[in-house]
Amino acid sequence: MAVTAENLAKQYELSREEVDQHALLSHKRALAAMEKGYFKEEIVPVSVKKRKGNVTIDTDEHPRETTLEELGKLKARFVENGVVTAGNASGINDGAAAAILTSSQYAEKRGLKPLARLVSYAVVGVEPQVMGIGPVPAIQQALKNAGMKIEDLDLIEINEAFSAQYIACQKELGFDPEIGNVNGGAVALGHPLAASGTRITLALLRELKRRGKKYGVSSLCIGGGQGIAAIWERV
Repeated sequence: MAVTAENLAKQYELSREEVDQHALLSHKRALAAMEKGYFKEEIVPVSVKKRKGNVTIDTDEHPRETTLEELGKLKARFVENGVVTAGNASGINDGAAAAILTSSQYAEKRGLKPLARLVSYAVVGVEPQVMGIGPVPAIQQALKNAGMKIEDLDLIEINEAFSAQYIACQKELGFDPEIGNVNGGAVALGHPLAASGTRITLALLRELKRRGKKYGVSSLCIGGGQGIAAIWERV
């Protein structure tokens, strides 16, 4: 997986400093969001029984204070003179996430207040050697399905499997970095496989609500060579 990110770093001529800068930004944004209490409404506290009593886990453990200098000391172990390190790759974390997807008629009948409407979605295939670029054609296809342009999106969440992979997607899609992963991404928060898609979607929808914005997209690359994306409208 890391080698595929190195392939993208080479293709998009990404420097080690540029990749580490993104990792640093991801942590800073995540820590700022934690300080504001943004994640409290997303997290379901879990009680863990220990010998000395129960411990409640209600805060993400992965985000940390770091510096560009500290990140720069980490070795790139996957490719000689590469850019991917433990500091600019997503953490291997445990996690779970859940959401309810239903028709508007069912929600109205049950008195449920939806967070958003699913506008369109797409799943695409890409070359396995550059699987991290998968969000690009997936987002493009989802936009086409919805009759929209990238400029119509107010916020964008692309799972940060690797900082190099995220930067490649951002450059290829050409969106403003200020609207992407505004509260940090998987490099800071971690990437619990199978749960990340729901996690970033719920983070996106809550941030649309906080900002009073309308449209957003959540997207991920998929190991083996795929990308998936869903466009949402806040209601």
